[in-house]
Amino acid sequence: MKIFGLTGWSGSGKTSLMVRLIPALTARGLRVSTVKHAHKGFDIDHPGKDSHNHRLAGATEVLVSSPLRWALMHELRDGDPELTLSHLLTKVAPVDLLLIEGFKREPHEKIEVWRAEVDKPLIAPDDDSIVAVASDGPVPGCPVPVLDLNDAEAIAAFVVGRCNLA
Repeated sequence: MKIFGLTGWSGSGKTSLMVRLIPALTARGLRVSTVKHAHKGFDIDHPGKDSHNHRLAGATEVLVSSPLRWALMHELRDGDPELTLSHLLTKVAPVDLLLIEGFKREPHEKIEVWRAEVDKPLIAPDDDSIVAVASDGPVPGCPVPVLDLNDAEAIAAFVVGRCNLA
């Protein structure tokens, strides 16, 4: 399974690129999955649902299944540490390409999404794992190739080439 990431500062457009990149990759016949890092807590469960009640009652894991999908929720309890990316990767079924959003300090190859209007410094000059930058404008002092953020097809072609998936 090939692993490739998108990284960048909050508000740079990582998720917007991801949702355009996935169909561009799956149209090439690739099976694609994603891992997304959330800096803040998140919840996919809702009060009043049975699965939510199971978690509130103290269950460490709750698996919910239906004819359309299944989800496994694991609660970190009693000060359990957040899982590392390498541990999370063991939880994902093998596919052709696993796209990772976030996890900017991990060593996998990634594209930095950068917009001047976000007013944050470029990460690429100090991070060898960033192999390209996707931007909607010029990127002064960029040490890696700059891709057009609005051209998901070109970015998909770059990822496919970089991961030897052609």
